[in-house]
Amino acid sequence: MPNILLVEDDQQLARTLCRFLISENFCVTHASGQQEALLCFEQNSFDCVLLDISLQDGNGFSVCAACKQISDTPVIFLTASTNEACTVAGFDVGADDYINKPFRPRELIARIKNALRRTQRGSHLLTCQDLILDQSKGTVTKNGTELFLYALEYRLLLILMTNKEQLLSRDRLIDELWSASSEFVSDNTLNVYMKRLREKIEDDPQNPKIIKTIRGMGYKVVSK
Repeated sequence: MPNILLVEDDQQLARTLCRFLISENFCVTHASGQQEALLCFEQNSFDCVLLDISLQDGNGFSVCAACKQISDTPVIFLTASTNEACTVAGFDVGADDYINKPFRPRELIARIKNALRRTQRGSHLLTCQDLILDQSKGTVTKNGTELFLYALEYRLLLILMTNKEQLLSRDRLIDELWSASSEFVSDNTLNVYMKRLREKIEDDPQNPKIIKTIRGMGYKVVSK
């Protein structure tokens, strides 16, 4: 499941895009500004970056240039600007593609898949402590032994491991699980699946070392 970093400061548009991309079997991390985007990119592995030019605390050109210094992850600009100079500037800092808003959702998916094919970054391994999540095979192993996870358990672990070391609120987890499964996910459902997941991946589920609870705030996966 390809991992997308969406950098967009329009919250309504970002929410709509996240839901759509998740429904198309992408894993999505949203950053609303330049600093948040760079922090996400430094701490996680992404297959593609969708990037607005105008950001509250900077601009997409700076984000693109910084990302390209770290890796060859494809960057696609999404912008309302039709200025030729902006398009040229985007490609000058390393952008792989440029899409003007408003755009057709299916065109966006086609552009993303094309970028992934060019860079052959459509699948990779996520690791944390003694866990390995293979996105290309849809498997999770612990100390070399494959674990059986139900779909929502796998999805929950994927979201957490994709955002390793980042605090994820319960609301965000519920929203992403609901969007991915097309079934209503309640607060109690999250509790049930979190408990089941911990029973499968933790050495001591009552004292979890992989998925930490941040009381009153949410959860995060930790490397150590």
